[in-house]
Amino acid sequence: MRHSLRRQFVFLRAWALGSSLMLVVVALAAFRQASAPAEITVQRLNVVDANGTLRMVLAGKDRMHPGVMDGVTIDRPRPVAGMLFFNDEGDEVGGLTYTGTVANGRGRANAGIMFDQIKQDQTVGISYSESNGQRSAGFQVWDRSDTVRLSELITKLNAANKLPAGAERDKAIAEIRSTAPPGPRRVFVGKTQDKASAIVLADAQGKPRITLMVDATGNPRIELLDEAGKVIARIPEK
Repeated sequence: MRHSLRRQFVFLRAWALGSSLMLVVVALAAFRQASAPAEITVQRLNVVDANGTLRMVLAGKDRMHPGVMDGVTIDRPRPVAGMLFFNDEGDEVGGLTYTGTVANGRGRANAGIMFDQIKQDQTVGISYSESNGQRSAGFQVWDRSDTVRLSELITKLNAANKLPAGAERDKAIAEIRSTAPPGPRRVFVGKTQDKASAIVLADAQGKPRITLMVDATGNPRIELLDEAGKVIARIPEK
């Protein structure tokens, strides 16, 4: 009997000690959670995969990532705030960026949510822009090259930007841009700078061929255009 009571007493002591330790752990955890900072202030936050591949950047305009493709970083300032995303290979593939200032009573702003074609620039986007009292906003779709990678253009522009400032550098940059594959806008759905709501469908050269529009005064119309931009049919006719 004595041995049985002793074993029960030892068990009760162990149970009491274990319970006390558990209460201490819970209390410490609650204290840590209660004392966790309500805010975190950073200029830039990088999110990476386990292997170190950059996947997301959240930054203010002074520390925004300039963009990278095939391991080639774009040599440029990028004074916009927002969030950028990167694919499995570490290429930038779009994001959310915002700017906006007011001077002399006039606003100047740009905002966009962009999705890039692989190894290319944006192919789908929702954007807003404003300047000198004019603004536009809408959904857009672009065509991008299937053969020339954007990194090839970036490499050439980076080399040109290393030239001394002046006419030679400006000429080199202009020549590189003139030989870049076109990226025509094929679709626009939104509001134009002249306050019309519009749907614009363009051909492979980016020339509008069909427009559906309600102008600023409320007049609706549908227009079909030829390659030169001439209206060949209109509803209503007048």
